[in-house]
Amino acid sequence: MGYLLLTILFSSLVSVVLRFSGQRVKNDFAMLAVNYLICGVISAFSAGEIFPRVPGMARAGAMGAVNGFIFLTSFALLKSSIQRSGVVLSSAFMKLGLLVSVTVSVVFFHETPSFMQGLGFVLALAAIVLMNFPTGDTKSGFRLGLILLLLLGGGGDAMSKIYEELGVPELTGQFLLVTFLSAFTLCIIWMQVKKQHLGKWELIYGIAIAAPNFLSSRCLLGALGSLPAVIVYPVYSVGSILVVTLAGVLLFRERLEKRQWIGIAVVLAALVLLNV
Repeated sequence: MGYLLLTILFSSLVSVVLRFSGQRVKNDFAMLAVNYLICGVISAFSAGEIFPRVPGMARAGAMGAVNGFIFLTSFALLKSSIQRSGVVLSSAFMKLGLLVSVTVSVVFFHETPSFMQGLGFVLALAAIVLMNFPTGDTKSGFRLGLILLLLLGGGGDAMSKIYEELGVPELTGQFLLVTFLSAFTLCIIWMQVKKQHLGKWELIYGIAIAAPNFLSSRCLLGALGSLPAVIVYPVYSVGSILVVTLAGVLLFRERLEKRQWIGIAVVLAALVLLNV
């Protein structure tokens, strides 16, 4: 449970730092490039021998490359979706990606939740919808993009479970190293295409999110190694929503609607049921 709580903490910290960066960072991919480069360096130090010639290394590298691609494309798709469908609807579909993670665990790795955990899972989804979906009219375009956003958002978390099941535990550091380096490479390519440049604030905030970003990924793998994925993913998702929501109220003086406060109460109930 310790790894899971740390995953929620570090993931939420990344969101809080990104919230602070909103007014200053103009070139998002430049900031992400700095972040992924530092995460790659940290991974290299934690991995020991960077690319050992041992069984499973090729598999770890291939899975890491796929994971890095998912990391970056989901972010790019999120930005595009926000422009077309709005930030609230896009964020809701991103969070609903936990459907993919849990489905992969149940279908392919035969993890079966108890009745109470299943009820908690349903409540978690209800809370996500309640807290994120708007009550009024929303833009209706780009529905395919929203579905892809859900699939990619969940696919990134699902890759951690897939590696935990199919990868070599001793090569977790190498898996993360390739993940971050492939995401960094894609960032550089995208910066060249979009003619983005690295400025002072991109550098500062890229450094600021690097450590919690790396620790969030590392602790998620640790949580999946000690707890069933049907518990980890819903708790991770709704727990992060809860922490970020409270941070928004306390740090940024954001006001919540009544339905969002109800959603927080549902989140707490879901967390209790998921741990029964």
